[in-house]
Amino acid sequence: MANLFSRIKNSIEADFHDILDKKEQKNPIVLLNQYLRECEHETEKVRKLLERQYLLNGEFTKEFNQAKSLADKRKRQAEIASQAGETELYNFAQQEHSHYEARAERLEELRNEAVKQLDELERKYEEMKHKLKDMHIRRMELMGKENVSRANHRMDKILQTNDETNSAYSRFEEMETYLDRLEHQVNTNYHRSTIDAKIANLEQEMNKAESHS
Repeated sequence: MANLFSRIKNSIEADFHDILDKKEQKNPIVLLNQYLRECEHETEKVRKLLERQYLLNGEFTKEFNQAKSLADKRKRQAEIASQAGETELYNFAQQEHSHYEARAERLEELRNEAVKQLDELERKYEEMKHKLKDMHIRRMELMGKENVSRANHRMDKILQTNDETNSAYSRFEEMETYLDRLEHQVNTNYHRSTIDAKIANLEQEMNKAESHS
């Protein structure tokens, strides 16, 4: 079990920052997500081991209490048999008492060891959860940097005016020029249509006046 704990601890405490530094330029978020999934899987393993250890501690306590109770019971029976002069019954009760007493001592040792192991497991589990949370925060940090980097890259690509980007900025200038021409054309057509309408009305009024004269 100690080897398993060591392997889990080494897996979580691996310096993933070095891994990210080597591959961050390629795809840091995908790499970090993969590493996080592995760490979450290992953390879940420890959680299950922790649950088993709780159950095991309960079983040790139950068996200890039972053995201790039977040891005390046989001790009282041995005393009664001794007072009654029942040698054979005394020997049997005494033998049973020794047996249960030894079992209780062994179970107490196992229970104490299990409690120590449980404390160590709990400590490691809490440590793993903290490290996992730190890695989630690290992922958010990287995602924020990646978003800003991509946004800046796209804006720089659009706003660059050099020949290498095929003068992407000129597309904005062309669009603005086109809108200016379109606005001028619309205004001209509007004024022209307005003047044409006024002159047409004047012609109609003049024709009416001539027809009535």
